[in-house]
Amino acid sequence: MMAKELPEQVAATIQLCSLTEDTLVEVDEDGSLVVMTRLGEFEFEADEISSVVLESLRRMALGPVSLSNVIPLHDQAGNGAVATDLAALQPVLDRLSGSVVHSLGLNDGQAPLLSVIPVGVAPPFTTHPVPAGRQVRLSRFTAMWPTNGGLMMESSLTSFGVLLSGTTAIRVASALAVSTSVSAVAADSGLAAQLVTDIVAYLTAAGVVLVSDAKARYAEDHDPDLTHWTPHELLFHRRSGTRLVGTSESAASQGEDGARSVTKPVPSGSTHWLYKPDLARVRVSEPSLTSLLETDHRCPAFSGQDIPAERIGELLYRGARVRSIGPAPLSIVANREASQRPYLSIAGLYELELYLSAYRCPGVPKGIYHYDPQGHALTLVNDEPEDLRTMLEMAMIAGAGRRVPSAVLSVTVRMERISWALGEAAYATALLHLGALQQTLYLAAKSMGLSAHPVPVDPRDRVDQILRLRSPAEVSVGECVIDLA
Repeated sequence: MMAKELPEQVAATIQLCSLTEDTLVEVDEDGSLVVMTRLGEFEFEADEISSVVLESLRRMALGPVSLSNVIPLHDQAGNGAVATDLAALQPVLDRLSGSVVHSLGLNDGQAPLLSVIPVGVAPPFTTHPVPAGRQVRLSRFTAMWPTNGGLMMESSLTSFGVLLSGTTAIRVASALAVSTSVSAVAADSGLAAQLVTDIVAYLTAAGVVLVSDAKARYAEDHDPDLTHWTPHELLFHRRSGTRLVGTSESAASQGEDGARSVTKPVPSGSTHWLYKPDLARVRVSEPSLTSLLETDHRCPAFSGQDIPAERIGELLYRGARVRSIGPAPLSIVANREASQRPYLSIAGLYELELYLSAYRCPGVPKGIYHYDPQGHALTLVNDEPEDLRTMLEMAMIAGAGRRVPSAVLSVTVRMERISWALGEAAYATALLHLGALQQTLYLAAKSMGLSAHPVPVDPRDRVDQILRLRSPAEVSVGECVIDLA
């Protein structure tokens, strides 16, 4: 939407368009156009496009531009056919909607007030004025955070994010935390009503702000499907499915030691080398995978019996050790070493770490240990009796037990090991790997006559403190209790 013919003391807004930074525009020798985006390649035959379309896309690739200004400048014939040229450009922009950024600015040569950025597969962006007298409000699924010198807004219910670059737009958006009207925002802020109207039109079109119905009700408040989601869970679901957003070449080439290290450096502390079983003999005597999967999966009552160090060593060897180290298997992690272990890990990065809280484990003194999967050894990281007791009691409560368990395995994730390659999908992928590791430990333990049952220990920040983690570089993500089956 563009305000026109406002009084001189009121700055008129202008529509600006640009392409996302990862979009590349190329013209082939035959005159056809190819636009490469994160969503794929779009081809346009020579007879589908004009020189005006090509010039508009070229300018958009350089940054926000007013198309109504580009077209007359490019119109060498001077016939002023702006409306016709815009009509020819619109179908092209609609096809590229997932890569077109729509900005709202003032005719002052400064940065835009705000920019609407497509997230994923986005439909064509169209604004509509908010009906007079209607209430407006931020969606409860809208999140905000500072970024790039502005404020980023994003709702998990829409395909657009909004970057608020100017203080004026930030003031308007902040005023919408409660249900209000455009006229009330203008009166309270001292901003021109038309300026507020234009800003709110962009925010509602992006889906981060809601417009009420005639009875001042908002549709999302009465949507039964949304009652099952919290805002942070739905946003996590939407944003954790792509590794492209937030990932850059510079981040991938930083070469930090933590990102390149196949395993976490062994901490200082007393070391206990663990037993290594003969897997050839194990395979002959144990039940089949099918029989293990077909038995009941219940969390047994904590027995309070000893779990010898030899059995702990066998479980960790069979479920979590490093079998080998070699080149990474996927192109996204080229030039990095990867490891092979008994459980699944995308790209072989293996960002998970294991810690053992040992209580009744003859052969391992009471304490909390880090497991080195390459050396197959335990290293003491915390020998405080109160911390050990707290960890065991949290696990007991989480597992609805009446005795503290004999041993607890905690799983953590080193984000630097995976985030450079998977971007915003890193944490979601780590949780996928957590499930794979827990299932592997569960089946290995069951075949040994043990139980490695996951328990939802809480609070996580207390676990991080007990494990002596450098949070948030490394954070705990799950536990399982080791006991007799």
